[in-house]
Amino acid sequence: MKKTIYIVLAFCLAIYVFINCSGEPKPVTNTVEVKDTLVYLNHSDTAKYVGMQKCMLCHQDKHSTFVNTGMGKSFEHANKTKSAADFAHAMIYDKFSDFYYKAFWDKDSMKIMEFRLDKKDTVYKRIETVNYIIGSGQHTNSHMQSVNGYFNQMPMTYYTQLGKWDLPPGFENGVNTRFSRKIGLECMSCHNSYPDFVEGSENKYNAVPEGITCERCHGPGSIHVAERSKGTKVDTAKFIDYTIVNPAKLSIDAQFDICQRCHLQGNTIVKEGKSFYDFKPGMKLSEHMSVFLPKYKNADDEFIMASHADRLKQSQCFIVSLDKARNNKHILQELKPYKNAMTCVTCHNPHLSVKETNKNVYNDACNKCHGENKKSKLLCSEKTVLAKTTTIDGLVKQNKTDQSKILNLKSEINCVGCHMPRSGSIDIPHVTVHDHYIRKPINKKEKDKIKEFIGLYAVNEKNPDALTKARAYINQYEKFEQKTYYLDSARLLLKDNTTELLSKNIEALVQLYFLENNYTKVVFYANKLGQNVLLQQRLIKKSFSNDNAWTCYRIGESYVNLNQPQIALTFYQKANELAPFSPDFKDKLAGCCATLGDFASAEKYYKEALNENPKFVNALTNYGYLCISTNRVGEAEQLYNRALKLDPDYEPLLMNMAGLLNYKGDTKSAKIILEKILKKNPKNFQVKQILMQLNSVVKH
Repeated sequence: MKKTIYIVLAFCLAIYVFINCSGEPKPVTNTVEVKDTLVYLNHSDTAKYVGMQKCMLCHQDKHSTFVNTGMGKSFEHANKTKSAADFAHAMIYDKFSDFYYKAFWDKDSMKIMEFRLDKKDTVYKRIETVNYIIGSGQHTNSHMQSVNGYFNQMPMTYYTQLGKWDLPPGFENGVNTRFSRKIGLECMSCHNSYPDFVEGSENKYNAVPEGITCERCHGPGSIHVAERSKGTKVDTAKFIDYTIVNPAKLSIDAQFDICQRCHLQGNTIVKEGKSFYDFKPGMKLSEHMSVFLPKYKNADDEFIMASHADRLKQSQCFIVSLDKARNNKHILQELKPYKNAMTCVTCHNPHLSVKETNKNVYNDACNKCHGENKKSKLLCSEKTVLAKTTTIDGLVKQNKTDQSKILNLKSEINCVGCHMPRSGSIDIPHVTVHDHYIRKPINKKEKDKIKEFIGLYAVNEKNPDALTKARAYINQYEKFEQKTYYLDSARLLLKDNTTELLSKNIEALVQLYFLENNYTKVVFYANKLGQNVLLQQRLIKKSFSNDNAWTCYRIGESYVNLNQPQIALTFYQKANELAPFSPDFKDKLAGCCATLGDFASAEKYYKEALNENPKFVNALTNYGYLCISTNRVGEAEQLYNRALKLDPDYEPLLMNMAGLLNYKGDTKSAKIILEKILKKNPKNFQVKQILMQLNSVVKH
C-alpha cells in the first residue's frame, strides 16, 4: 500500500514540475519547499551562464549601480584604475624571513619586488608581475600572479582603511609563503564569478571572469534570456518568473543561503559528489556544503570577517523576527516572504554600494521595531539618543513640514554605532567591520573571560553526519589551527571496525593518521582493504577537490617513509593519473622513480612538472640532483641557479648546491652555504654533520 502511495505522489510531482516547465506563470500558491527547490528552470543542467553584459541589455538601471558595489569590483586585471593603493610608501619588511617587499608601477604593469639587504647592499632581488587585483578596495586590495594558468597570491596587501601596506592575512608571524600560496576553487568561486577551473589541478584555470556578476545571486540566465527573446512576459507583481531566481521571492532560509554561500566563511566541507560549482540560488546550501566554525565558551566577541550571516542569526532581533514570520499562517502565500523577517536585504540593497547607502537606511530598519508609535518600550536607553528620538516623534505628530530638521535629527542617531560596533576580525589584520551580532555593548569584564573550546558546529546545518563532522575537524587542524584536540575529535567520529566502514571512511582516516605521521597505520589500512581494491575500485574518481588523488598521494608517502618505494610508486602513479595538473604529484612520482633507478621516467615527470610551472622550486631542485646522479653537472648547476633566483633560502636546494660546489672542489664556498643554513636553522643536524665531515677533510 505504501509503495502505491509513493508512486502516485511521485507521478503527481512529475506532472507538477512538467507543467511548470511550460514557461507559463503560476500563482503563488506553492509551499515554500516546492517553490525553493523544484520549479526554477535555471536549476537545470541545461541552463547556462550568459554573463552580465546580457543582463545589462534589459536591466541597465541595476547594472549601473551594481558595478560599483563590493561584489561588482571584487576581481579585475591589475591596472591603475582598479588599484586603491597609495604607492608613495609601498614597502614592507618581514622580519621573520628577512625579506623586503616593494610594490611599484613599471609603465602600466604593476610589479612586486622581493629583496634582501646585507647592511646597505642588495644581496638578493626578485621582481614579479602582478596580473590580478582581488578585493573591491573598500577593505583591501590583494594581488595575484598567474603562471601558465596557475594562480598564486603574492606577498603584499594594501589595507585601505588604514592606508597601509603589509603582508596578506596568513603570511604573518613566520609563515610567509611568498609567491607560492595557491588560489584554489574555493577561494576563487567566492571572490569572483565562477571560473573555468582545470579539473585535476589545485589552482590552474583556463580562464577567470572579472568580478562577481548578476548570475551569482540569480542563477544562470540562458533560459530567462531565451524566453524574453521570444517575447513572453510575466507580471512579476503578481507571479513568480520561474526562468530566473529572484531572491526577493524566496523563502527566508533560501534567501539566506544565497548570501551564506560566501558570507559564511569558515571551515567548508563539500558534500560527497558535489563541488563549489553546484549550488545555485534557490537551492538548499546544506545539500551542497556544510560550513563549520569553532565554538568557544565566553568568546562571543570574536568572529571572522565574512561571518555576517552567522553573527546576525545569533541576534535577538533576528530570532524574534523569524519567530513572528514563521507564526504567520499566510507566509506561504506571500509573494515576498522575507519581508516578514530580518534578512540581509533588510538593510543591504545588493544592487547598491554600501558607500552610496544613506545611513538612515539602517536606522530606519531598527525603528521598524524600536521606533515611533511602538507600544513596547524598546527605545534606546541612552538619554541623549532618547531625547532626539522623542523630538522626532513630536515633530512627526505635530505634522511639522520642516523635513530637513527631522532628517538632521535622524542623522545624529546611529543605532549601528552602538549595537553593531566596528571591530577587528580574528582572520584579517588592519581591517574593521561591523559585527552583525546585534546586542547591547559588551563590557570589559565579559571580554576578559577565559575562552573554553566547546567544539566545531555547522552553521548552516542542524545535524551533519559523523563523516562530515570528522572531515571538518581534520580540515580545521590542517588549514587553521594545529591543535591536537581537533584530530582527537575526528578519531572518535571515524569508525573502522568493519570493511564497509573502513572503505566509507578511508579518505578521512588516511588524512588523519598521515597528519599525525602515523605511516604504519596508513599502510595498515591500505593493506587491509587491499592495494588492488583501492587502486582499481575505490580511489578512481577525478574531482575538482582531488580527494581520491590526495588519498593516493598520502598512501604513497606513507609507503616511502616505511622504505617501500616499489609499492609507493603505484599510488603515486594513480595520484598523477587522477590529478595530472598537480606539479607536486609529478615531483613526488619523479622522485620515487629516481629512487628505484628509473632515471628516464624520473626525468620525464620532472620536465612535465616544470612545463606546467616553470617556477616550481622543488622540481628544479630535485631535477638538478637527478642530473648530478647521471653525471650532468652543468645542467644541474643551471637548474640550481634558476631555483636560487626564486628562493635563496630553500634548504634542500642549498644543501644540493653545497654538494655540487664540494664536488667541483670549491669546499670553501660549500661551507659558506652550509653555515648560512645553520644560521637560519640551528636545528638542522644533517648540515652539522656534513660541516663536521668537511672540516675533518680540510684538517687532514
